[in-house]
Amino acid sequence: MAAATKTTKTPAREPAPLPAPAPIHQLHHYAYRARDAEETRHFYEDILGLPMYHIIQSDHVPSTGEYCPYTHFFFRLQDGSFIAFFDLGDDEAALPSPNTPAWVNHVAFRVDTVAELEAMKGRLQAHGVKVLGVTDHHIFKSIYFFDPNGVRLELCAQVASEFEMLEQSKTAHARLNEWTARKEQWRKDRAAGQPSSALKPQQNDRPEYVPDHAGK
Repeated sequence: MAAATKTTKTPAREPAPLPAPAPIHQLHHYAYRARDAEETRHFYEDILGLPMYHIIQSDHVPSTGEYCPYTHFFFRLQDGSFIAFFDLGDDEAALPSPNTPAWVNHVAFRVDTVAELEAMKGRLQAHGVKVLGVTDHHIFKSIYFFDPNGVRLELCAQVASEFEMLEQSKTAHARLNEWTARKEQWRKDRAAGQPSSALKPQQNDRPEYVPDHAGK
């Protein structure tokens, strides 16, 4: 009777460690659909003062290969980043999201001072643009308006110091963790059939906007 052959298991190889994340220095560009390239150029270059810096035109989308003629054009901010647009040649703007309030999705740009913010508000209004604000967010002040494509824009002037922002950062993760735990319980309650409205945050940082139900 032959002796059983003993097999040796090869130890599992440890997966190679992932490389560290590459430093992400700044936003390169954010792109939207434009109804009309010249209408959009006038707004961003002539009114907001962002120079048009680059243009790409093609019949095919390089990332997907699909046929879709377009003109892709870029406006440069002072830090070298861009906001960009696609004119697809059909005179149609992007449709708003059906389940998201119009004030949620927006792009915010920074100016240096509150005085510059107020000056930009006057400039926009002189060109017939409806502007909301100046709104006080405590760490910065803002104005809000829409571009010709229905994109909501915000101009901000920082008022908090770097030290104040650093202090804010020390509690950000703990506050988000608390929100996440409460949201998980909210999901369980809803799955169990308990009636529930939208989850409210555990802290109100904007008490000045709470309606006075006492009628004072």
